Amino acid sequence: MTILIIGAAGQLGTELCLRSKERGYKFVGVDYNELDITNESSTMAFVDQVKPTVIINAAAYTAVDRAETDIASAFAVNREGPLYLARSCVKADIPLLHVSTDYVFDGEKSTPYHETDAPNPGGVYGQSKLEGETAVANTLDKFITLRTAWVFSATGQNFVRTILRLAQQRDELSVVADQTGAPTWAGDIAEVLLEIVDRIHQGKAITWGLYHYTGVPVTTWHAFAETICQQAFNLGMLRKKPFIKPISTSEYPTAAKRPQNSALACARIQEELLISQADWRKGLEHVLIQWKKNNELST
Repeated sequence: MTILIIGAAGQLGTELCLRSKERGYKFVGVDYNELDITNESSTMAFVDQVKPTVIINAAAYTAVDRAETDIASAFAVNREGPLYLARSCVKADIPLLHVSTDYVFDGEKSTPYHETDAPNPGGVYGQSKLEGETAVANTLDKFITLRTAWVFSATGQNFVRTILRLAQQRDELSVVADQTGAPTWAGDIAEVLLEIVDRIHQGKAITWGLYHYTGVPVTTWHAFAETICQQAFNLGMLRKKPFIKPISTSEYPTAAKRPQNSALACARIQEELLISQADWRKGLEHVLIQWKKNNELST
C-alpha cells in the first residue's frame, strides 16, 4: 500500500503525511517544486514510477483574490492538475481522492448546501475548482471529491494565524460578521481521507463520488475570531483580548466575491461512509497548543 500525496507541504498535505506515517502507511509526499501536476507527461511518468495504490490530491491554487487576475494559473492547478491526475489514475487503475471547496456555490441559499445543489461559483477560484471536480468525475469511476471549507492548521497562512497575530498587536479588530460557514481543521480532513484509504486497503466496498465534510458548529468569521482570541487568552498566548468589531461584507471589499453562506450539509458522508463531523473548536485548541509548545505566535 503506497499513498501518493500531492501538495504535501500545504496545510492538508502536512497533516496527511504526518498521519500516514502514524498509521504505518508507505507514502510519497510531493509539492509543486517536485512534481508539476499541470504538466501531463510529467504527472503520468511520476505516477508510473511511484506506482501508488491511491492518490490524494491536496494541491490547489487557493489565492482567492489573486485568482481574479491570475486566471491561467488558477485553472492550470485547479482544473488541468486534477484532470491529469485522474487520467494517471485511469491508466494505473487506482482511485483518486480529490479535495474541493465551498466556493463552487454562490452562497445565496439560506440553508446548508447539499451535494445535489447546483453549483454557481462567484469567482475564478470557485469556477476553476468546479471545473476540476467535473474533470475528475468525467474521467474516473473510482474517485472521492471532498468539498470542505474555512480550512485552518498549524502550518501555512490561514485565518487563525492572522487573527492571533493581529490580536497581539492591536486593541481592536474588525471582522466580517455576515458570512456564515464552518471552520475545518486540516487534521480532521486528513483523518477523513485516511479513513477512506483504510477502507481501500481493507478491500471494503466504497460508494464513490462527491461528498461534503466540514467541522461543526456553523459560525461566522466574527464569532470564529472571538473564539480564537478567547482560547488564546485562556492559554496565556494573549495578555488581553482585543475588542472584535463586527462589520459587514460591504465594509471589507475584496477582489473576489465571498459566499454569504458557506455552510455545507454533511449528511451523505455520515450515511454512506459512516464518517461524523468533528468540532472545529477542538482542532483550534490543538493548533494553539502546538504553537504555544513550539513558542510560535506566543507572547
